[in-house]
Amino acid sequence: MPSIFSRIVSGELPAYKVAEDEHHLAFLDITPLVEGHTLVIPKREVDYIFDLPPSELAALHLFAQRVARGVQAAVPCKRVGVAVIGLEVPHAHIHLIPMNKVADMNFANPKIKVAEQRMNQLAAAIGAQVPTVVAGTPELPDDPRDTKGGRETVEASEPEVQAAKSDDATAATATATAAADDSALAPIREMTKGLQFISEAEAALEPVSFTAPAGGLTNAALCQLAGVPAGTAVEKLELTAFLSNHTADNGVLDDPALANRYKGLQMYLKQELSGTQVYRFGTGPQIPVLALGEGEGGKLLGFKTVLTQT
Repeated sequence: MPSIFSRIVSGELPAYKVAEDEHHLAFLDITPLVEGHTLVIPKREVDYIFDLPPSELAALHLFAQRVARGVQAAVPCKRVGVAVIGLEVPHAHIHLIPMNKVADMNFANPKIKVAEQRMNQLAAAIGAQVPTVVAGTPELPDDPRDTKGGRETVEASEPEVQAAKSDDATAATATATAAADDSALAPIREMTKGLQFISEAEAALEPVSFTAPAGGLTNAALCQLAGVPAGTAVEKLELTAFLSNHTADNGVLDDPALANRYKGLQMYLKQELSGTQVYRFGTGPQIPVLALGEGEGGKLLGFKTVLTQT
């Protein structure tokens, strides 16, 4: 399953983008420690930052330096702090944090909530201050990814990445019915349009349809439907409990009109489908989630999303 950051790179998920080049992307953290807290990532999904080849690691840090100049110019601060943790999302990333005191870098601090309008203002202000180049930047060796042969060489050197992609594609092809071709899914597709599940990150609610497994919804069958390894722990939840923070008028959305959309989705899944249940897979930090109920003809319908929990 692609990381949340890869889904941002592909355009599947929205983000408050600050700067971008062919191989890197910077965007605001949606659960920031302080205003202007920015994440810098390589577009190529690599879990551990120090698994990046030297040329890519150097290029990532040079890109981060440019973004840090923009952060410092746009956000009042004494310095821009730098942190690499790597446990919260399995995609290499650098935190750039405007700081006026050491405590501003404490990740145990409560995360702040910044209004959407302010986030857009910050992203635009920082982006406008990111320099094209920093004086004195050394010439780096040609990036092997810039040629077809180089890309093939990089990919061939990472068999575990290719194996994971192959496994994901096989599982998806074998178990899922394309949502676009399933008319029974049309109401759910319409109701989930633009909806996000908000935890420590945002993930889209994506409509799904499956043929019911012949042996019933055993944990093994559920793991296959979710595309996770066999034996992954499966936790069952009530749909109302899973969506409680999104259906509450004063919940995480802070938008009663939007909360009503989640209430409508919840009502449809519980009233129009039989045995609707939410299934969580594994322990994180990214937890795949399926919400499924049985429709006409035994078809399993619902949505999938990802819960981020560190």
